[in-house]
Amino acid sequence: MTDMDTWEPAPTVGELQLQERSSLRRVVGLSTELDDVTEVEYRQLRLEQVVLVGVWTSGSAAQADASLAELKALAETAGSAVLEGLIQRRDRPDPATYIGSGKAHELREVVLATGADTVICDGELTPAQLNALEKVVKVKVIDRTALILDIFAQHATSREGKAQVSLAQMEYMLPRLRGWGEALSRQAGGRAGSNGGVGLRGPGETKIETDRRRIRERMAKLRREIKGMKQARDTKRGARRRSGVPAVAIAGYTNAGKSSLLNALTDAGVLVQDALFATLDPTTRHGVLTDGRDVVLTDTVGFVRHLPTQLVEAFRSTLEEVVDADLLLHVVDGSDVMPQRQIDAVREVLREVAGEREASLPRELLVVNKIDAADPVVLAQLRVALPEAVFVSAHSREGIDELLERMTQLITAGDVEVSALLPYDRGDLVARIHAEGTILETEHVAEGTRMIARVPGALAGALSSFAVQCRTING
Repeated sequence: MTDMDTWEPAPTVGELQLQERSSLRRVVGLSTELDDVTEVEYRQLRLEQVVLVGVWTSGSAAQADASLAELKALAETAGSAVLEGLIQRRDRPDPATYIGSGKAHELREVVLATGADTVICDGELTPAQLNALEKVVKVKVIDRTALILDIFAQHATSREGKAQVSLAQMEYMLPRLRGWGEALSRQAGGRAGSNGGVGLRGPGETKIETDRRRIRERMAKLRREIKGMKQARDTKRGARRRSGVPAVAIAGYTNAGKSSLLNALTDAGVLVQDALFATLDPTTRHGVLTDGRDVVLTDTVGFVRHLPTQLVEAFRSTLEEVVDADLLLHVVDGSDVMPQRQIDAVREVLREVAGEREASLPRELLVVNKIDAADPVVLAQLRVALPEAVFVSAHSREGIDELLERMTQLITAGDVEVSALLPYDRGDLVARIHAEGTILETEHVAEGTRMIARVPGALAGALSSFAVQCRTING
């Protein structure tokens, strides 16, 4: 046997990340709660055997079931085993215990019967609701926001991603700190005694107040760090824009197949995992359109229904990659039972991120992914409801060529067809035409290089002094 017979291709970056993520996983039955080093309970997550509970306030029963199914997927992504799921029909969540005192006692019976040690609520609970419900069910209670934050904390790998997640966690944690016993005792004002002197005798600061102050100081430091990282990201993005290479952002619901699509379009080899929020750190890769033009594609963090406000704010600098792109590939999971809800949730987050710049959001191209795993009836309905969408399978590569063709049409819409005579000492412009445009004709004459090409508007402006004829191409 030769060395060639035993040769195997080197693993991609994504494969290495997946192996690393799998090597450190939560094991059912073993506590994952960190030891609290202070006297204040920080509500560290302890996700082992869990019971899910949701409040159905509007919509159909199918939508309520789909919402709880998504919560189940989130809980399993975080490393827990789901034992039971309960839904209560109410006009609005109970302001005291989220599900009402009677249902809270019924939930306690379910917890005892299943042996669960955690209850996860499908909504963001106030600190008072968490505390009151915990007193009734007598096990740890967390809400949807804390669950998503925990998943983000597990999956963040870059320095910027970890800082963003830490900031979001602290913003969520700050109003939910609790203490008891000695934790509520006060430090002496002034000198350590009751005779500190005039102006120095006072109640001092409780331990929980000290913790809050330290968290605020840490949050201020993280904001400064993220601001510095944002400047570096803006510098890189500005350099890409000055190069004239079109930028395409890939956005969509979590686990819709955005990273798989990036791999199919560019052979990037990024991490692909059948889990929610597998990708947190933006990945930018080089691609080529059907006309040979270069393009950069950026895979962004996935969205979810009711994405926590803390995460939207913390990841704002990252999500701005979408706002500043030339084209937005909005990826939809075609195998989902309610894909339209995914589309609405993603567009809501995009509007929140864009803010006053909503009008400048890039042109959107809907990409329905996972058609190889989708229900044919649902696909037929989507083709009618979304006539402008492209239907693909990143796994089997079905429809990828059509997607590249549509991307080329949208990016080149508004290009200018230029006929120009460039002197031989302007090789820089010739190189830009080759990199950013499409060459239709080239002829070398005594005065220079005569070229007919389709180029972006910005490059057409730079060629205006050498242009013989210009014609704008309608999209």
